[in-house]
Amino acid sequence: MNLSYWEYKTWFHNIDYAIIGSGIVGLSCALSLRERHPNAKIVVFESGTLPNGASTKNAGFACFGSLSEIIEDLKTHSEDEVVELVRKRVMGLEILRKNLGDKKIDFQRHGGYELFTLEDEALYENCLSKLSYINSVLKKALFNEKDVFSVKNDAFSFKKVQKMLIFNQFEGQLDTGKMMHALIQKCVKKGVFVLNSFKIESFLSKNDQIVMNFKDFGEISAKKLCIATNGFANQLINTQDLKPARAQVLITKPIRNLHIKGTFHLDRGYYYFRNIDDRILLGGGRNLDFTGETTTSLEVTSLIQNKLEDLLHTTIIPNTPFEVEHRWSGIMGVGSQKKPIVMKVDDHVYCGVRLGGMGVAIGSLVGSELATIAQT
Repeated sequence: MNLSYWEYKTWFHNIDYAIIGSGIVGLSCALSLRERHPNAKIVVFESGTLPNGASTKNAGFACFGSLSEIIEDLKTHSEDEVVELVRKRVMGLEILRKNLGDKKIDFQRHGGYELFTLEDEALYENCLSKLSYINSVLKKALFNEKDVFSVKNDAFSFKKVQKMLIFNQFEGQLDTGKMMHALIQKCVKKGVFVLNSFKIESFLSKNDQIVMNFKDFGEISAKKLCIATNGFANQLINTQDLKPARAQVLITKPIRNLHIKGTFHLDRGYYYFRNIDDRILLGGGRNLDFTGETTTSLEVTSLIQNKLEDLLHTTIIPNTPFEVEHRWSGIMGVGSQKKPIVMKVDDHVYCGVRLGGMGVAIGSLVGSELATIAQT
């Protein structure tokens, strides 16, 4: 690109911190760096017109794990590791709410519910048997002697599920679009440059600078580079135990007298739904095709979309006519471990990735941790 003197001087000259990815992690990293370095030049580069991963495409759940998810995590993590995961998710949500304010992100705490199909009776009974144990673990670590999980009657007229639902009194919800708009606004107000449609192809270290090569643009240099691209990270760096995971979503047209209120989890968290603007937002189904959904392609498939519609018809709103208005997908970063990867990649290069499908909850904390190590 043929830049003018003014363009080069204003946006691309003498960059102190370059951040790749304008999602929750990248923008939170920028804000944390700004707090510590009021005069630093901080530039966030985003490959898409909007954040291209999951930050603008998620379901807006302010959650830290359903009961069955936590029990499942205990199979591959120690009790201390699971407690630490939940603690970080809770801390991340607190940072997000403090940074932006509940009103700006439309945060509401209506609680969360976990449903179990009639075929999942063994899982249901296992969760009931371990409910008190999980409460005791989380109570000691996080919630000041208050139980997280309890059992409630199904007051929503769901079908083909167990009559009792497991309730999480601390779970909330937010408006994903308002959240990301508020993050971008705050970054701009703090003097952070956020540049869209800049797709980085490679980078290298040269003369104490990180030289980044952008598609259709060319080279831009910075003193330090922070990579916050989550499920897309392996396109730039070779991170261990990280792979993309696509999450597909649909949303209905408005439904009159929609009585569902709160956030809902089904089938070990592989399906999730909520009421937003008198519509049902429903996502999930990755477990139907793990291989096919291990991708960075932002498409939707008939296999999963048909299953989502079937759940609406048979389980969630079985006696209510509806029309699907939008369908989309987002890309998460997952691995065999749930702990995020926040590390030094090379001299002056750092990353904060693998949010494990909990980006809304943990993204602000990971961004802050990324900013911390970028100062070493």
